[in-house]
This record gives sequence, structure tokens and C-alpha cells, in this order.
Amino acid sequence: MSEPATSPGSPPASQDENHSVVKAAGVIGIGTFSSRILGFVRDMVLARLFGATPAADAFYVAFRIPSLLRELFAEGSMSSAFIPVFTEYRTLRTKQEAWALASAVFTTLLTIVTLVTVMGILAAPWLVQLLAPGFDANPEKVALTTLLTRVMFPYLLFISLAALAMGILNSVRAFAAPAFSPLFLNIFMIGCALFVSPYLSEPIIGVAIGVVAGGAAQFVMQLPSLKLRGLLFGFRWEWGHPGLRRIGALMIPSLLGLSVTQINITVSTILASFFAGGPTYLFYGMRLIQFPLGIFGVALATAILPTLSAQAARGALGELRVTLGFGLRMILFIILPAMLGLILLRQPIVHLFFEHGSFTAHDTAETALAVLCYSVGLWAFGGVRIIVSAFYSLQDTRTPAISAAIAVAANLLFSLLLMSSLGAAGLALATALAAMVNGGILVAVLHRRLGGIEWGSVGRSSLRVLVASVPLVVICGWVSTAQVWTHPGDWLEKSIMLTMTIGMSVSGYLGVHAMLRSEELVFVWGMVQRKLRLKAKG
Repeated sequence: MSEPATSPGSPPASQDENHSVVKAAGVIGIGTFSSRILGFVRDMVLARLFGATPAADAFYVAFRIPSLLRELFAEGSMSSAFIPVFTEYRTLRTKQEAWALASAVFTTLLTIVTLVTVMGILAAPWLVQLLAPGFDANPEKVALTTLLTRVMFPYLLFISLAALAMGILNSVRAFAAPAFSPLFLNIFMIGCALFVSPYLSEPIIGVAIGVVAGGAAQFVMQLPSLKLRGLLFGFRWEWGHPGLRRIGALMIPSLLGLSVTQINITVSTILASFFAGGPTYLFYGMRLIQFPLGIFGVALATAILPTLSAQAARGALGELRVTLGFGLRMILFIILPAMLGLILLRQPIVHLFFEHGSFTAHDTAETALAVLCYSVGLWAFGGVRIIVSAFYSLQDTRTPAISAAIAVAANLLFSLLLMSSLGAAGLALATALAAMVNGGILVAVLHRRLGGIEWGSVGRSSLRVLVASVPLVVICGWVSTAQVWTHPGDWLEKSIMLTMTIGMSVSGYLGVHAMLRSEELVFVWGMVQRKLRLKAKG
């Protein structure tokens, strides 16, 4: 039943799909890169102003609540259930029918999330008790966390609507506006931290206000792109719409499936509340992990889902296997060297970016340890994103849900075993191990479901990546041992040193790939050359 595996030298149709995926991933990656850079600026500002203080712990626990719900009800399950169904409507039905579906989803989502937001504001004390039981010994910390939760809960409403807009635009291969919209969250958080917080009796509340304003801006800035394409949704009370019912049926099990990482992070946050500074160390550690994961892993998964969904809608499972194999090779091509770089440069990166003001050398050491523990699972975090996209393109949300439930249980078990010896860092390691468990289960099931995956090409690609990473390991390992990272000051020297290290490591990595004539590098370079030729002609 399986069709012959193909690679970058495959038929033109597959090549065209791969080009489309890589081009889209490039747009998303640039937007995400810009957002991550600004996010680093934001984190540096917050670390300088608030450090790992009780106020910072309160903020990151409070922010975890709407963030988790965002993953569950918006960017996670809703988007993954919406895109395959909406793509099918656009592929097989009229534009008016697709618009009607989008409007019905908008009206339903607005109603449900508004109710959830109101209930969340009212239930804030109980939510804080659930997510931060370790705060009980400090009533002032509990009260602040509750207040911050109430202030930030409307963020869920705005980001849910933004996620719907993103799903529609991604389905029509319009990736720019959704990719750049997260910039506004960082802009408003930085602006409020600098210009609103100083005038408040509790400065951290200013950052919470920035979160809500940034969420609203993310939604509003995507509306012109929707209007331009004639897909600006309106109010349509049609609870019995068949497409809406299908999205709901897909969404219910995917509430757990796609959001397993966020659920595991939330479990870690609950347990980290028993360690002073624990929530803050895990937050900054995961922020560094999310940098390569967001730029490349999430970007590629977001770009590949509409292509996989269209192939599944046509019943072209052979093409789907080719696209999936290509996605896995590309994710390993980028994520594995990023993982090695983070492991080796964790101390210099945390020291340079965060060790200022209220953020101490001890905080740097604890955060760097969390980065190490998260990093060992970076390949699994990235791979799961691609594999789960394949399941959702097949409109199978049940399998990822079952796998995720097992992974959540594994995370809790690993956390309880590791936290006593490694503290907050043990919780990070547990999250990484749970991602590996989740990925292993999903790969095994998908292999059986598709009649095979291009394991030969994926294996050869992985071997080339490991060989090409040798210069990176040597350079980063040597620089990481320099004494300059153990004392404050000399920030310009350190910035230049880290920049040169990353530049030399990337050059060495790509240089070895060039000598090996790596298929992935040849493919990407070919696209760059074509783009340059088109610009020259234009």
C-alpha cells in the first residue's frame, strides 16, 4: 500500500509543496525571530526590574493561567481543529460557504471564551490555590497573584480571537500578519513596564496591563489582512452548522493532545511554587528553549499543516508521507545544532541576557541548569510539533490526546522522582523526558497508520547533522569555559564574543554540510538562489 519514498530529488509536485512549506516557514520564522528578539528585550527588562523576587514569581504563576487556557482553547486545539476543516471547505466548497463557517466559529468562540473569562476572573482565588499551593505560607504573595490573574484574564479573550484570525489566514497561505502580530504583545509589555509600572503602588501590575493591551493588538492588526481577502468574519448564530460540529468534535480530544507541553509546564509551575524563585527560573529557562523552537519548530509546523491538510483532503497519503518526511528532516537540520548550542552556551547566554539589576549570579546558575535540562528534549519538542500536525491533517485528534495523557502522567512521575535531588531543574528535565515519551508513542502509531515514514532519509539526514555539528561543539565548548562569564561587567566585550561564537559555529556547521553536499542545505540554498534571481529580474 505504501508508495515509494522520495527525497529532494522527487517529483515536481512534491518539490513544489516543499518549496511552499519552506517559503511559508521562512516568513513565519522571520516574524517569530523578530518577536523572540523583542521577547528577549522584554525578559531583560523584567529581569532587571523584578529579578527572581516574590512579585516576579506571582506574575509568572498568574500569567501561566491564561497562557495555558490560550493553548487549550485558542492557539492549540481550536487552531488545529479549525484549519483542516476550513481548508477542506475552501478546497471542495465555495468561498461563501467557507466564510459562513468562519463566522459561525467566530460567534461561538466569542461567546464561549467571554463566559470562560468572566468565570476565570470570579474563580481567580481558587485557580491560584490550585496552581501555586506553595504560596500559601505568604498571604501577600497569594493576594498579588490573585489580583494579577484577574487583571490578565481578558488576555484569553483577545488571544483566542487572534488565533482564529491566524487560522483563517494560514489556511489561505497568508502567513505574514499572523507571524508578526506577537510583536505587539512584547511592545506593550515593555512599554507598560517602563512607563506605567513606575506610577503604580505595585509596579508588576503595569506589566499585567501590558499583557492585555498586547493581546488586543494581536487581534486587531490581523483584521485588515482578513478584509483584503474577503474573509473578515461577522456574527452568525448557527450553532448547528455541520462544519462547526466537526470542529467541536475534533477540538474536544485535542484539548489535551496538542497542548501537552503547556500542561507539563503548568504541572512544573505548580511544583516549582515550593522552591524560592522556582517559577521564575523555569520561565526564563523555557523562554530560551522557545527561541529556536518558536522560530523553526513552530514555524515549520504552522507552515506544514495547511499543506498536509490539503493532501489529506485529496486522499493523497503518498504525498503526505513525502511532506512529513521532509518536515522531519528540516526540523532536525535546525533543531539539533540549536540544542547542542544551548547546552554548551547556557551559562554565557543567561549571564549576558539576564544577570542585571535584581537578577543575581545565583539566579543565573539556577536558570542555566533549567536550560540544560529543558535542552536535552528540544529535538522531541520540535519533532512532536510536526508529527501532531500530521495527525490533525488526517482529522485524528484522538490519538494525540491519548498519547498526551500518557505523557502528562509520565511528566508527573518524573517530576516527583527528580525534584528532590535537582530542585526546580528536575522539573525541567521531567518535562523534556515526557516530550520524548509523547514523541515515541506518536511516531510508532503514525508509522503504522501511513504504512511507513521516510526513515531512511531521516536517518541519513540525522547522521549528516551530527557530523556537521562537530565544529559547533568544539567552538562553543571552548568559549563556554572562558572566565569572563563568571564576573559582571564588560558587557560589550561579552556581547561581541557571544555573537562571534554563534557566527563561527553556524559557519562551521553549514560549511561541513556544504562539503557533505547535504540535501537539506542544497534545497534551502536553491530556494535562496531562485529568490535572488527573481529579485534581479524584477
